[in-house]
Amino acid sequence: MAEIALQIDVAASRARLLAALDTQVGLTSWWSTGIERDGDDLLVTVPDAPQPLRLRRERADQDRVAWRSVGVYPPSWQGTTVTWDLFDHPDGPRHTLLLLRHLGWAADAAASVPAAAGGWAEAIVRLKDYAQSGRPQPLHVPTGHPHPGVHAAAD
Repeated sequence: MAEIALQIDVAASRARLLAALDTQVGLTSWWSTGIERDGDDLLVTVPDAPQPLRLRRERADQDRVAWRSVGVYPPSWQGTTVTWDLFDHPDGPRHTLLLLRHLGWAADAAASVPAAAGGWAEAIVRLKDYAQSGRPQPLHVPTGHPHPGVHAAAD
């Protein structure tokens, strides 16, 4: 079964990363300005998608943030899980090792994994930049979902 795993060092505390991964302001600052909540579900709108991604928050604390794909789009994500593990960094509490894993891909979805890995690679760099600088730089700016200080042409 395919899996995506990316690790990055972030010059930010676990608390700051948790806020970036689990708050409206945080998520819209690095991932997509088109994020809404429906209870524990994140609805993530990306340009040219027929409908939002639906990710159910299963855990959110300073050790792990976990989402399970519960929507029908994209079909290759159905039943997959995205985890963000936060670890102590040898440089101290103002630094965090962040491990992103996207797992649970069905055998017939393997062809979608390289594109998803590329998207996550770009997203994790934007997350790192946002956590370190506080400057919003969302990966996706869908029409009708502008973010303060971000121009819709950025996507």
